[in-house]
Amino acid sequence: MPRQPALAPSACACLELLPPYNQADAVQGLESVSHIWLQFIFHQSPESKSPKVRPPRLGGNQRIGVFASRSPVRPNALGLSVVKLDRVEIDGAKVLLWLSGVDLVDGTPVVDIKPYLPYVDSVPAARNLLAPAAPEPIGVGFAEGVSISPVLAQLIVEVLGQDPRPAYQTPEPNRIYGMHLLDFNVQWRYLASDACTWSIEVIGLQAKRN
Repeated sequence: MPRQPALAPSACACLELLPPYNQADAVQGLESVSHIWLQFIFHQSPESKSPKVRPPRLGGNQRIGVFASRSPVRPNALGLSVVKLDRVEIDGAKVLLWLSGVDLVDGTPVVDIKPYLPYVDSVPAARNLLAPAAPEPIGVGFAEGVSISPVLAQLIVEVLGQDPRPAYQTPEPNRIYGMHLLDFNVQWRYLASDACTWSIEVIGLQAKRN
């Protein structure tokens, strides 16, 4: 999944409301909202009571307080993200929210939804010296013979462009890396431009087996 919401705007999801909230009354007025807050559970993250974590953004070796980070390894396993609400769909007994710019995996339990209010939720003067700006994406290309749809290719570029490896780890040029993305197994390798500059070449894409 993307490291942060909105860094991969092509990452889309469908959120289905469960009883007793799978009714139009529960989302009345939500169609006028462009973005929403999602409170969810990091259901695949390991339990931890450690007061410190090692965020990948800081290199994966520097420890900071868990409450100074957005690590998914938390004492309460609660997550919070702002995502784009593309549309609300009412289909009989189903209420579906179509989202983009998400950082969730399939099956993530969402416990609450709130509208994003720009006049109070946006703080232009806010600062975070540990992560002052979005990381510069690295280059992502596709090896000859890798043929995929433009939509999927864009999603792969946005996700891999954030460089999924820990910053302290030097890529191995001969190593094949992989991840599950949607219904596919994606494989790639790192290419070195110089000692400090790397790019990614996607070399394989296969549909996952059930």
